[in-house]
Amino acid sequence: MPRRDIDRLQGEIEELFADLWQVPRFSGLRSGFRPAVDCFCTEDPPQLVVVVSLAGVDPASIEIALAGRSLTISGGRPRPRIPGQVYQQAEIEYGPFERHVTLERAVGAGAATASYEAGMLTVTLPLAARRTRGGRSVVIVVHGAT
Repeated sequence: MPRRDIDRLQGEIEELFADLWQVPRFSGLRSGFRPAVDCFCTEDPPQLVVVVSLAGVDPASIEIALAGRSLTISGGRPRPRIPGQVYQQAEIEYGPFERHVTLERAVGAGAATASYEAGMLTVTLPLAARRTRGGRSVVIVVHGAT
């Protein structure tokens, strides 16, 4: 196995352990952060709702893509820079993020919506009335203000 592949695998394993034990970013094991995600279905109307906790993230920097049965949400939260800042405590995670949500049910991608309010991103995906094939990729635009 080439060295580059081993380094990549080691990075992925370190990120997995960091996520499991919530290792703070300053420990050097993680780059970026992993926002919390809730995912649930409703019956009336029949839809899948994905809620992501993204406090401090500019909604204009959020990218949402739907391809087949995979929803990808990515973006970043930059660390604020203040001249002369010296940290006494640093617990908030900053940097890029990317979350993948595997959809167990087919959704109507064309009618998907996303809104951002009070630090919470809500992606609403209407459930498909019938089975659909892989289909095309769709980019979902986020509406809302910080």
